[in-house]
Amino acid sequence: MSTAITVDRPVEVGLIGAGPWAREMHAPVLAAGPETRLVAVWARRQDAAADLAARHGAVVARTVEELFDRCEAVAFAVPPSVQAELAPLAARAGRALLLEKPLAPTLNGARAVAEAVAEAGVVSQFVLSKRYHPVTRDFLARAARMTVTGARSCYLHGAFLGGDFATPWRLEHGALLDLGPHLLDLLDASVGPIATVRATGDPRVWVELTCEHENGVVSQASLSGSVRLAQARTRVELYGRDGELVYDTAEIDHDECWPVLRREFAAAVRSGRSSELDVRRGLRLQELLEQAAAR
Repeated sequence: MSTAITVDRPVEVGLIGAGPWAREMHAPVLAAGPETRLVAVWARRQDAAADLAARHGAVVARTVEELFDRCEAVAFAVPPSVQAELAPLAARAGRALLLEKPLAPTLNGARAVAEAVAEAGVVSQFVLSKRYHPVTRDFLARAARMTVTGARSCYLHGAFLGGDFATPWRLEHGALLDLGPHLLDLLDASVGPIATVRATGDPRVWVELTCEHENGVVSQASLSGSVRLAQARTRVELYGRDGELVYDTAEIDHDECWPVLRREFAAAVRSGRSSELDVRRGLRLQELLEQAAAR
């Protein structure tokens, strides 16, 4: 998925959002360059936007329209409902989109984002953070050479118990919408396309997913943001006649993901070609989330 395209000048990016994830990841990563430059920040809390912009040498935009006027691409670090509202506007303004998961709180909202991107013909990229790490890519390459008989996985942490990431939308929707995209993406990519998925449990506490893949394999996914652990745990185990293949993020430094994400987003913008991790991937995962939520 990596590209050899050289970015001859930084892509000028505007950031929508000034909350914890904008402060922790989006703003510092986009401002670090050299492939991108953070030029403007907009948030509904203008004081937070002004503070974040000042820290990274950007300007604070008074409106989203002003933000669009100042940039070539827009990054989103906001709740899904806000992204679903504003991403179509950015697409119609001709701006490339760096989108967070999930695309929207509902499938209809996700479809509206995807349709706006398709109609505008703009580049889009989906922030599935783990996908940009070399360890993940090595795992998926090895999985492609394996005949999988069954799989199980988990994504567990305690962020919903308190702190910056115990945000209203996460507490309302729970682990299915927040953590589900990551595991469903990894299972879909490593085992084979998921045909059906059903859920049991309470997403705000613990939810268990059973996936039936098009190749007949069955996989499991355990999700919770409400368990006390020393560190977040993401693990995928593939089993087959020739042995097992395990992916575990315990030793992964997630800071290694961000330069890859930044470089590939900038290359996509300059080439005008989205990678496989685009809005269509986001919509595919939203369809699976909707299916799980309905069962």
